Amino acid sequence: MIQITPQMRVLVAIDPVDFRKGIDGLARVARDELSSDPFAGWVFVFINRRRTGIKLLVYDGQGFWLALKRLSRGKFRHWPSGPAKTGRILEAHAVHVLLSGGDFEAAQGAPTWRSVAP
Repeated sequence: MIQITPQMRVLVAIDPVDFRKGIDGLARVARDELSSDPFAGWVFVFINRRRTGIKLLVYDGQGFWLALKRLSRGKFRHWPSGPAKTGRILEAHAVHVLLSGGDFEAAQGAPTWRSVAP
């Protein structure tokens, strides 16, 4: 599995995408439909129409990484919802639950940042 750290910013596409798209096609979806810069270092998460596969796209400063997870059985039942053609920002712990096929909204994690000043 790809390591997603709490410092990484993750944007999940609400609408399914055509999984025939490769790096360039998904980068275009990130730019045009999600209104995000694919070169900004964000992790972009996409799902296919049948909800059996997830693709992750990230730029690391030298090039793009594209990862695919396809379930051997079943479907990803829990997926973010919202207005069409938008994305949803998720915390790292929620993405790990999502990639495992779990309910990311039921997963409670600690806040990623807390002020230490009184």
